[in-house]
Amino acid sequence: MDVLKITSNPLFPWKKLQEFEANFLKSEKGVGASACFVGTMRDFNEGDDVIAMTLEHYPAMTQRQLQCIVAKSYQQWPLLHTMLIHRVGKILPSEPIVVVAAWSAHREAAFEACRFLMEELKTSAPFWKKEQLLNGDERWVTHNTKATSN
Repeated sequence: MDVLKITSNPLFPWKKLQEFEANFLKSEKGVGASACFVGTMRDFNEGDDVIAMTLEHYPAMTQRQLQCIVAKSYQQWPLLHTMLIHRVGKILPSEPIVVVAAWSAHREAAFEACRFLMEELKTSAPFWKKEQLLNGDERWVTHNTKATSN
């Protein structure tokens, strides 16, 4: 069971994870690990104060890309389930934008797949972000924050 959703409604990541586990994992065998990532909107970017952001997308194109990202994760790791929920529309600082999760028998696959899902989402999913700055300006975000690894 995979959850792939794009929503303009407020996102309550921990509730979504709890609902998924209660509905789909309560009687399933073999699940030994889960890893999740929740991304929230920052109130700063490129040295400026950001007071809001609007995320736009083409629904069918974005949904297809999310399906491709999840399919790639299953090719690389022995996953049992995934979750990828992303907000669109107007978002305010500290509001959740995305929840990504992976379930597997072992932690290594869950950790690696969760990170892969998030990084692929950031680099290949067709979302467009427009920031509203504290000084009244608006600007399109032209690049995503790069992940760093140790």
